Amino acid sequence: MEQIIEEIEEYIESCKFQPLSNTKIIVNKDEIEELLTELRMKTPEEIKRYQKIISNKEAILADAQAKADAIIAQAQVQTNELVSEHQIMQQAYAQANEVVMIATKQAQEILDNATNDANNIRTAAIEYTDNILKSMEDVISGAIDTSKARFDSLNNSLQGFLDIVVSNRSELVPVEESEEKPKETEQADASQTVAAPEES
Repeated sequence: MEQIIEEIEEYIESCKFQPLSNTKIIVNKDEIEELLTELRMKTPEEIKRYQKIISNKEAILADAQAKADAIIAQAQVQTNELVSEHQIMQQAYAQANEVVMIATKQAQEILDNATNDANNIRTAAIEYTDNILKSMEDVISGAIDTSKARFDSLNNSLQGFLDIVVSNRSELVPVEESEEKPKETEQADASQTVAAPEES
């Protein structure tokens, strides 16, 4: 993931600025989408597994409920078998009630454990995903700050070069000299204009 983020940084640095802008750049949509798609594909498998478990929470609870119902049904069958024995009728009722109580308790424990497990997995998955996203946020924020600092440094360097060029031009062609030359040229042209009739 860090390698792909570095590729995105390098791609952003290689992009050209928009005309008359020092901050906006021109981005190739297909290239940036390809890099982002690759970044999504590199998402850790743990996140996908936790997301799948979270989405299957209802299935986990339903499975636990089915197991609990099966235990109760089995207990009911045992109760019916015991009751059908006329010789041990009273004992059968006592055992049947005990079996039903135990089965109900086990069923409730299965449901409670399944609910706790699903909630714990969901909490752990959310925390892990948030940590991954926080790391990505820090990396991307750092990349943005670094890119901005580089762009600001480039602009300062260009401004320095511009100041040097303007200063050099001013030294090569002073303002007073550039104003005197046109006057001298006008006087020379005037003298040539007067001399022309005398030659003819």
